[in-house]
Amino acid sequence: MSLGLGLTVALVVVSFASGVGITAIGPGGIFLTIALYTLTDIGSDVIAGTVQVAFIATGVVGTAAYVRSGELSRERLSLTGLLCGGSIGGAVVGAWLNGSVSRDLFGVLLGLLTGIAGLVIVYRELRGLSAVYSLDLETTAGRTGYFVVGAVLGGFSGLLGVGGPVIAVPALVLLGVPMLSAVAVAQAQGVFIAMFAALGYLAQGAVSSSLALLVGVPLLAGVLVGWKVAHFVDPARLKVVLGGVLILVAPTLVL
Repeated sequence: MSLGLGLTVALVVVSFASGVGITAIGPGGIFLTIALYTLTDIGSDVIAGTVQVAFIATGVVGTAAYVRSGELSRERLSLTGLLCGGSIGGAVVGAWLNGSVSRDLFGVLLGLLTGIAGLVIVYRELRGLSAVYSLDLETTAGRTGYFVVGAVLGGFSGLLGVGGPVIAVPALVLLGVPMLSAVAVAQAQGVFIAMFAALGYLAQGAVSSSLALLVGVPLLAGVLVGWKVAHFVDPARLKVVLGGVLILVAPTLVL
């Protein structure tokens, strides 16, 4: 795959910024997917497959960082396990479905998902509203609910080639999980989503190893910076930033 110098530099910069977003607010990887979709003529299946390979590494590093800072404590293990377990099947199915989605429809679906999540988060945060719905991990219904949430998130991530945190963080915030805890849990879930989605794309031959290396290195550097940023900014502000970012990028995908 041959890329010009200008495009290569642009992808490196976007990858670094995406990495910062992944561990600071969750939706960071989506910008890498957007950049590859809008700046190149690469097929949507190769875009999705390649970024999922890169997201395996970012998920591992992000998980380790949040374990170190204490957000991924034993109290969060149950939630993390349920989301990860549900994500596995969803990611595989999503990756399989991607083969039947056209490039135009791919952009529309990605844009709608992004915009709706952003609007809901900003509205509820500015109005000071509580969680949309609360799931109790102490009950069977609550545990089942989180497992299903994991499956749905995994499906969308696998289908659209976005990292788990992109949609997991907004979903968990709407379910009342604290911002930093949501970002932390999403890192671990992202590893499982990316791993099984990547396997699906590898089976289809839809992964570019050279492109994965190009975007993966700056992406990892950004992940470490984003983790630091998340601990210096008020979580309430991070929520508004999270929603605002999602709203801003949505139209570029749909149009």
